[in-house]
Amino acid sequence: MKLLPLFKISLRSILGNKLRSFLTMLGIIIGVASVIVLISIGQGSNKQVESQINQLGTNLITISVYGGDESLSMDDFEKLSGIDGVESASPTISGRLNVNKDNQSGQVTMIGTNEAYKDIRNLDVAQGRFITDLDVELYQKVVVLGSDTAANYFSGGNPVGETLRIEGVSYKVIGVLASKGTSMGQSGDDVIILPLTTAQRVSKNTSINTVLLQAESENLLNAVMMRAQVDMSTILPNGEDSYSVNNQQDLMETMSSVTETFTLLLAGIAGISLLVGGIGIMNIMLVSVSERTREIGIRKAIGAKRADIVWQFMIEAITLSALGGLMGVALGLAGAKLFSVTAGMTIAYSVPVIGMAFLFSLLVGIVFGILPAIKASMLRPIEALKFE
Repeated sequence: MKLLPLFKISLRSILGNKLRSFLTMLGIIIGVASVIVLISIGQGSNKQVESQINQLGTNLITISVYGGDESLSMDDFEKLSGIDGVESASPTISGRLNVNKDNQSGQVTMIGTNEAYKDIRNLDVAQGRFITDLDVELYQKVVVLGSDTAANYFSGGNPVGETLRIEGVSYKVIGVLASKGTSMGQSGDDVIILPLTTAQRVSKNTSINTVLLQAESENLLNAVMMRAQVDMSTILPNGEDSYSVNNQQDLMETMSSVTETFTLLLAGIAGISLLVGGIGIMNIMLVSVSERTREIGIRKAIGAKRADIVWQFMIEAITLSALGGLMGVALGLAGAKLFSVTAGMTIAYSVPVIGMAFLFSLLVGIVFGILPAIKASMLRPIEALKFE
Protein backbone atom coordinates (compact mmCIF):
# COMPACT_ATOMS: atom_id res chain seq x y z
CA MET A 1 0.00 0.00 0.00
CA LYS A 2 1.52 3.28 -1.16
CA LEU A 3 0.29 6.44 0.55
CA LEU A 4 1.46 8.91 -2.13
CA PRO A 5 -0.89 7.62 -4.87
CA LEU A 6 -3.73 7.60 -2.34
CA PHE A 7 -2.90 11.20 -1.37
CA LYS A 8 -2.96 12.22 -5.05
CA ILE A 9 -6.36 10.56 -5.51
CA SER A 10 -7.71 12.35 -2.41
CA LEU A 11 -6.32 15.70 -3.50
CA ARG A 12 -7.81 15.26 -6.99
CA SER A 13 -11.20 14.53 -5.43
CA ILE A 14 -10.96 17.62 -3.18
CA LEU A 15 -9.92 19.91 -6.03
CA GLY A 16 -12.63 18.47 -8.24
CA ASN A 17 -15.27 19.86 -5.83
CA LYS A 18 -13.65 23.11 -4.65
CA LEU A 19 -16.75 24.82 -3.28
CA ARG A 20 -18.01 21.74 -1.46
CA SER A 21 -14.54 21.08 -0.05
CA PHE A 22 -14.24 24.68 1.18
CA LEU A 23 -17.66 24.57 2.83
CA THR A 24 -16.66 21.27 4.45
CA MET A 25 -13.48 22.84 5.82
CA LEU A 26 -15.27 26.01 6.98
CA GLY A 27 -16.14 24.63 10.40
CA ILE A 28 -12.52 23.59 10.98
CA ILE A 29 -11.26 26.98 9.75
CA ILE A 30 -13.59 28.91 12.05
CA GLY A 31 -12.87 26.61 15.00
CA VAL A 32 -9.08 26.81 14.76
CA ALA A 33 -9.13 30.57 14.09
CA SER A 34 -11.49 31.17 17.03
CA VAL A 35 -9.30 29.20 19.44
CA ILE A 36 -6.16 31.10 18.38
CA VAL A 37 -7.81 34.54 18.50
CA LEU A 38 -9.49 34.01 21.87
CA ILE A 39 -6.45 32.43 23.52
CA SER A 40 -4.22 35.22 22.16
CA ILE A 41 -6.58 37.87 23.52
CA GLY A 42 -6.87 36.09 26.86
CA GLN A 43 -3.13 35.66 27.32
CA GLY A 44 -2.54 39.22 26.15
CA SER A 45 -5.04 40.49 28.72
CA ASN A 46 -3.27 38.47 31.40
CA LYS A 47 0.08 40.04 30.50
CA GLN A 48 -1.50 43.48 30.43
CA VAL A 49 -2.91 42.96 33.93
CA GLU A 50 0.50 41.81 35.18
CA SER A 51 2.11 44.88 33.62
CA GLN A 52 -0.43 47.19 35.27
CA ILE A 53 0.10 45.55 38.65
CA ASN A 54 3.87 45.87 38.28
CA GLN A 55 3.40 49.57 37.51
CA LEU A 56 2.06 50.01 41.04
CA GLY A 57 5.52 49.21 42.39
CA THR A 58 7.84 46.27 43.02
CA ASN A 59 7.85 44.05 46.12
CA LEU A 60 4.90 46.10 47.32
CA ILE A 61 2.65 45.47 50.32
CA THR A 62 -0.45 47.62 50.65
CA ILE A 63 -2.13 48.10 54.04
CA SER A 64 -5.54 49.75 53.65
CA VAL A 65 -7.91 50.93 56.37
CA TYR A 66 -11.51 51.53 55.39
CA GLY A 67 -14.88 52.22 56.97
CA GLY A 68 -15.86 52.61 60.59
CA ASP A 69 -13.93 54.66 63.12
CA GLU A 70 -10.66 52.80 62.68
CA SER A 71 -7.62 54.69 61.40
CA LEU A 72 -3.84 54.73 61.50
CA SER A 73 -1.67 57.38 63.13
CA MET A 74 1.92 58.40 62.44
CA ASP A 75 3.01 56.26 65.41
CA ASP A 76 1.32 53.27 63.79
CA PHE A 77 3.09 54.09 60.54
CA GLU A 78 6.46 54.26 62.30
CA LYS A 79 5.80 50.84 63.82
CA LEU A 80 4.92 49.30 60.44
CA SER A 81 7.83 50.95 58.63
CA GLY A 82 10.21 49.53 61.24
CA ILE A 83 9.47 45.91 60.31
CA ASP A 84 12.62 43.94 59.45
CA GLY A 85 12.99 43.59 55.69
CA VAL A 86 11.19 46.85 54.82
CA GLU A 87 13.30 48.95 52.48
CA SER A 88 11.04 52.00 52.37
CA ALA A 89 7.57 53.00 53.51
CA SER A 90 5.04 55.65 52.62
CA PRO A 91 1.90 56.81 54.47
CA THR A 92 -0.85 58.14 52.20
CA ILE A 93 -4.22 59.82 52.45
CA SER A 94 -6.49 60.43 49.51
CA GLY A 95 -9.60 62.33 48.57
CA ARG A 96 -11.14 64.72 46.06
CA LEU A 97 -10.34 68.44 46.24
CA ASN A 98 -11.59 71.49 44.36
CA VAL A 99 -8.89 72.92 42.10
CA ASN A 100 -9.00 76.06 39.99
CA LYS A 101 -6.68 78.12 37.83
CA ASP A 102 -8.01 81.29 36.19
CA ASN A 103 -11.33 80.20 34.62
CA GLN A 104 -10.59 76.46 34.78
CA SER A 105 -11.99 74.60 37.80
CA GLY A 106 -12.95 71.11 38.84
CA GLN A 107 -12.35 68.29 41.29
CA VAL A 108 -9.10 66.32 41.19
CA THR A 109 -7.93 63.24 43.09
CA MET A 110 -5.53 64.27 45.85
CA ILE A 111 -2.77 62.10 47.32
CA GLY A 112 -0.95 63.20 50.45
CA THR A 113 2.29 61.35 51.06
CA ASN A 114 6.05 61.59 51.66
CA GLU A 115 9.24 61.50 49.60
CA ALA A 116 9.46 57.68 49.50
CA TYR A 117 6.19 57.46 47.55
CA LYS A 118 7.97 58.35 44.29
CA ASP A 119 10.33 55.35 44.36
CA ILE A 120 7.79 52.92 45.79
CA ARG A 121 5.30 53.73 43.01
CA ASN A 122 7.99 53.90 40.30
CA LEU A 123 7.05 57.48 39.40
CA ASP A 124 9.12 59.60 37.04
CA VAL A 125 9.24 63.40 37.31
CA ALA A 126 9.08 65.02 33.87
CA GLN A 127 9.52 68.60 35.10
CA GLY A 128 10.69 70.11 38.37
CA ARG A 129 11.01 67.88 41.45
CA PHE A 130 9.01 65.64 43.74
CA ILE A 131 8.00 66.53 47.30
CA THR A 132 10.59 65.93 50.02
CA ASP A 133 10.38 64.94 53.67
CA LEU A 134 11.37 68.54 54.50
CA ASP A 135 8.19 69.70 52.70
CA VAL A 136 6.25 67.35 54.97
CA GLU A 137 7.93 68.62 58.13
CA LEU A 138 7.38 72.30 57.24
CA TYR A 139 3.76 71.91 56.04
CA GLN A 140 4.82 73.44 52.72
CA LYS A 141 2.08 74.61 50.34
CA VAL A 142 3.56 72.88 47.33
CA VAL A 143 2.01 70.46 44.83
CA VAL A 144 3.16 67.97 42.22
CA LEU A 145 0.80 67.54 39.26
CA GLY A 146 -0.06 64.48 37.22
CA SER A 147 0.47 64.91 33.48
CA ASP A 148 -3.26 65.22 32.71
CA THR A 149 -3.80 67.73 35.53
CA ALA A 150 -0.91 69.85 34.25
CA ALA A 151 -2.29 69.75 30.70
CA ASN A 152 -5.83 70.64 31.86
CA TYR A 153 -4.89 73.63 34.03
CA PHE A 154 -1.80 74.96 32.26
CA SER A 155 -2.62 74.26 28.58
CA GLY A 156 0.47 72.17 27.93
CA GLY A 157 2.95 74.81 29.14
CA ASN A 158 5.52 74.43 31.91
CA PRO A 159 3.62 74.92 35.19
CA VAL A 160 6.66 74.63 37.48
CA GLY A 161 6.88 77.78 39.56
CA GLU A 162 3.26 78.72 38.84
CA THR A 163 0.47 78.71 41.42
CA LEU A 164 -2.67 76.61 41.60
CA ARG A 165 -5.58 77.23 43.95
CA ILE A 166 -6.69 74.21 45.95
CA GLU A 167 -9.79 74.64 48.11
CA GLY A 168 -9.31 78.40 47.70
CA VAL A 169 -5.67 78.45 48.86
CA SER A 170 -2.70 79.09 46.56
CA TYR A 171 -0.11 76.32 46.19
CA LYS A 172 3.17 76.47 44.31
CA VAL A 173 3.66 73.87 41.59
CA ILE A 174 7.07 72.24 42.08
CA GLY A 175 6.86 69.33 39.65
CA VAL A 176 4.99 67.44 36.94
CA LEU A 177 4.92 63.65 36.72
CA ALA A 178 5.56 61.69 33.55
CA SER A 179 2.46 59.92 32.25
CA LYS A 180 1.68 56.58 33.91
CA GLY A 181 -1.49 55.84 31.98
CA THR A 182 -4.34 53.82 33.41
CA SER A 183 -3.57 51.10 35.92
CA MET A 184 -6.21 48.71 37.28
CA GLY A 185 -8.96 50.92 35.85
CA GLN A 186 -7.70 54.12 37.53
CA SER A 187 -5.85 57.00 35.90
CA GLY A 188 -2.47 57.80 37.42
CA ASP A 189 -2.24 61.10 35.53
CA ASP A 190 -5.29 63.03 36.74
CA VAL A 191 -3.94 63.61 40.28
CA ILE A 192 -2.27 66.16 42.52
CA ILE A 193 0.28 65.11 45.14
CA LEU A 194 0.75 67.12 48.33
CA PRO A 195 3.03 66.70 51.35
CA LEU A 196 1.25 64.46 53.87
CA THR A 197 0.90 67.12 56.57
CA THR A 198 -0.36 69.69 54.08
CA ALA A 199 -2.90 67.22 52.69
CA GLN A 200 -4.11 66.40 56.21
CA ARG A 201 -4.64 70.08 56.88
CA VAL A 202 -6.42 70.94 53.64
CA SER A 203 -8.66 67.82 53.79
CA LYS A 204 -9.24 68.22 57.54
CA ASN A 205 -8.35 64.57 57.99
CA THR A 206 -5.39 63.54 60.15
CA SER A 207 -5.87 59.79 59.81
CA ILE A 208 -3.84 57.70 57.36
CA ASN A 209 -5.82 55.69 54.81
CA THR A 210 -3.07 53.56 53.35
CA VAL A 211 0.47 52.48 54.18
CA LEU A 212 2.76 51.25 51.41
CA LEU A 213 5.64 48.99 52.39
CA GLN A 214 8.37 48.01 49.96
CA ALA A 215 10.25 44.86 50.87
CA GLU A 216 14.00 44.69 50.32
CA SER A 217 13.58 41.72 47.98
CA GLU A 218 10.95 39.40 46.59
CA ASN A 219 12.19 36.64 48.92
CA LEU A 220 11.31 38.76 51.96
CA LEU A 221 7.88 39.77 50.66
CA ASN A 222 5.89 37.05 52.44
CA ALA A 223 7.81 37.45 55.70
CA VAL A 224 7.22 41.20 55.76
CA MET A 225 3.55 40.70 54.92
CA MET A 226 3.07 38.21 57.77
CA ARG A 227 4.75 40.59 60.24
CA ALA A 228 2.58 43.45 58.97
CA GLN A 229 -0.54 41.35 59.56
CA VAL A 230 0.59 40.61 63.11
CA ASP A 231 1.29 44.28 63.81
CA MET A 232 -2.06 45.34 62.36
CA SER A 233 -3.85 42.88 64.66
CA THR A 234 -2.27 44.67 67.64
CA ILE A 235 -2.80 48.19 66.23
CA LEU A 236 -6.48 47.52 65.46
CA PRO A 237 -7.40 44.60 67.76
CA ASN A 238 -11.16 45.14 67.34
CA GLY A 239 -11.12 46.07 63.68
CA GLU A 240 -10.30 42.87 61.82
CA ASP A 241 -12.90 43.66 59.18
CA SER A 242 -11.82 47.28 58.74
CA TYR A 243 -8.41 46.74 57.17
CA SER A 244 -6.65 44.59 54.60
CA VAL A 245 -3.03 43.61 53.97
CA ASN A 246 -2.28 42.62 50.38
CA ASN A 247 0.75 42.14 48.20
CA GLN A 248 1.22 42.21 44.44
CA GLN A 249 1.54 38.45 44.17
CA ASP A 250 -1.91 37.87 45.71
CA LEU A 251 -3.47 40.44 43.41
CA MET A 252 -1.67 39.05 40.38
CA GLU A 253 -2.73 35.47 41.16
CA THR A 254 -6.35 36.53 41.63
CA MET A 255 -6.46 38.49 38.37
CA SER A 256 -4.61 35.75 36.49
CA SER A 257 -7.05 33.13 37.77
CA VAL A 258 -10.01 35.18 36.56
CA THR A 259 -8.54 35.83 33.11
CA GLU A 260 -7.40 32.21 32.67
CA THR A 261 -10.84 30.87 33.59
CA PHE A 262 -12.50 33.28 31.18
CA THR A 263 -10.00 32.38 28.43
CA LEU A 264 -10.58 28.64 28.87
CA LEU A 265 -14.33 29.19 28.77
CA LEU A 266 -14.06 31.08 25.48
CA ALA A 267 -11.65 28.50 24.08
CA GLY A 268 -14.08 25.73 25.00
CA ILE A 269 -16.88 27.51 23.15
CA ALA A 270 -14.59 27.96 20.14
CA GLY A 271 -13.63 24.28 20.33
CA ILE A 272 -17.26 23.37 19.69
CA SER A 273 -16.80 24.80 16.20
CA LEU A 274 -14.10 22.20 15.59
CA LEU A 275 -16.50 19.41 16.55
CA VAL A 276 -19.17 20.88 14.30
CA GLY A 277 -16.56 21.02 11.53
CA GLY A 278 -15.76 17.36 12.15
CA ILE A 279 -19.41 16.43 11.79
CA GLY A 280 -19.43 18.35 8.51
CA ILE A 281 -16.43 16.33 7.29
CA MET A 282 -18.12 13.05 8.22
CA ASN A 283 -21.31 14.08 6.45
CA ILE A 284 -19.52 15.06 3.25
CA MET A 285 -17.39 11.91 3.32
CA LEU A 286 -20.52 9.75 3.63
CA VAL A 287 -21.96 11.57 0.62
CA SER A 288 -18.65 11.03 -1.18
CA VAL A 289 -18.82 7.28 -0.50
CA SER A 290 -22.31 7.15 -2.06
CA GLU A 291 -21.19 9.15 -5.10
CA ARG A 292 -18.10 7.00 -5.68
CA THR A 293 -19.64 3.57 -5.06
CA ARG A 294 -18.90 2.36 -8.60
CA GLU A 295 -15.32 3.61 -8.32
CA ILE A 296 -14.91 1.63 -5.10
CA GLY A 297 -16.41 -1.46 -6.77
CA ILE A 298 -13.97 -1.21 -9.71
CA ARG A 299 -10.96 -0.78 -7.37
CA LYS A 300 -11.99 -3.80 -5.28
CA ALA A 301 -12.69 -5.84 -8.42
CA ILE A 302 -9.12 -5.31 -9.68
CA GLY A 303 -7.59 -6.28 -6.33
CA ALA A 304 -7.80 -3.34 -3.94
CA LYS A 305 -7.96 -4.49 -0.33
CA ARG A 306 -10.19 -3.16 2.43
CA ALA A 307 -7.21 -1.38 3.99
CA ASP A 308 -6.58 0.42 0.67
CA ILE A 309 -10.16 1.72 0.58
CA VAL A 310 -10.04 2.72 4.27
CA TRP A 311 -6.79 4.63 3.76
CA GLN A 312 -8.11 6.33 0.63
CA PHE A 313 -11.04 7.90 2.45
CA MET A 314 -9.11 8.46 5.69
CA ILE A 315 -6.42 10.40 3.83
CA GLU A 316 -9.06 12.46 2.09
CA ALA A 317 -10.68 13.33 5.46
CA ILE A 318 -7.30 14.11 7.03
CA THR A 319 -6.31 16.26 4.05
CA LEU A 320 -9.52 18.24 4.35
CA SER A 321 -9.01 18.83 8.07
CA ALA A 322 -5.28 19.63 7.61
CA LEU A 323 -6.01 22.22 4.92
CA GLY A 324 -8.78 23.66 7.07
CA GLY A 325 -6.42 23.72 10.05
CA LEU A 326 -3.72 25.59 8.13
CA MET A 327 -6.24 28.12 6.84
CA GLY A 328 -7.60 28.48 10.36
CA VAL A 329 -4.12 29.15 11.77
CA ALA A 330 -3.48 31.85 9.15
CA LEU A 331 -6.90 33.40 9.74
CA GLY A 332 -6.45 33.23 13.53
CA LEU A 333 -3.06 34.97 13.47
CA ALA A 334 -4.35 37.67 11.15
CA GLY A 335 -7.59 38.07 13.13
CA ALA A 336 -5.75 38.43 16.46
CA LYS A 337 -3.43 41.05 14.98
CA LEU A 338 -6.34 42.95 13.45
CA PHE A 339 -8.20 42.91 16.77
CA SER A 340 -5.09 44.22 18.55
CA VAL A 341 -4.74 47.11 16.10
CA THR A 342 -8.41 48.11 16.02
CA ALA A 343 -9.21 47.59 19.73
CA GLY A 344 -5.83 48.75 21.05
CA MET A 345 -5.50 45.65 23.24
CA THR A 346 -2.42 43.57 23.90
CA ILE A 347 -2.32 40.06 22.40
CA ALA A 348 0.13 37.24 23.05
CA TYR A 349 0.57 34.40 20.57
CA SER A 350 1.22 30.97 22.02
CA VAL A 351 3.06 28.52 19.78
CA PRO A 352 1.92 25.48 21.84
CA VAL A 353 -1.71 26.60 21.59
CA ILE A 354 -1.41 27.14 17.82
CA GLY A 355 0.18 23.69 17.48
CA MET A 356 -2.50 22.06 19.65
CA ALA A 357 -5.30 23.72 17.65
CA PHE A 358 -3.83 22.42 14.41
CA LEU A 359 -3.24 18.91 15.80
CA PHE A 360 -6.80 18.88 17.15
CA SER A 361 -8.07 19.69 13.67
CA LEU A 362 -6.13 16.65 12.36
CA LEU A 363 -7.59 14.52 15.14
CA VAL A 364 -11.07 15.67 14.15
CA GLY A 365 -10.36 14.55 10.57
CA ILE A 366 -9.20 11.12 11.76
CA VAL A 367 -12.09 10.54 14.18
CA PHE A 368 -14.84 11.72 11.86
CA GLY A 369 -13.27 10.11 8.79
CA ILE A 370 -13.19 6.59 10.24
CA LEU A 371 -16.89 5.78 9.86
CA PRO A 372 -17.17 6.76 6.17
CA ALA A 373 -13.88 4.98 5.42
CA ILE A 374 -15.07 1.76 7.07
CA LYS A 375 -18.41 2.00 5.29
CA ALA A 376 -16.62 2.35 1.95
CA SER A 377 -14.31 -0.61 2.63
CA MET A 378 -17.23 -2.92 3.48
CA LEU A 379 -18.95 -2.48 0.11
CA ARG A 380 -19.09 -5.71 -1.94
CA PRO A 381 -17.59 -5.36 -5.45
CA ILE A 382 -20.61 -6.84 -7.28
CA GLU A 383 -23.14 -4.64 -5.44
CA ALA A 384 -20.91 -1.59 -5.90
CA LEU A 385 -20.60 -2.19 -9.66
CA LYS A 386 -24.39 -2.43 -9.99
CA PHE A 387 -24.87 0.90 -8.13
CA GLU A 388 -26.05 3.82 -10.28
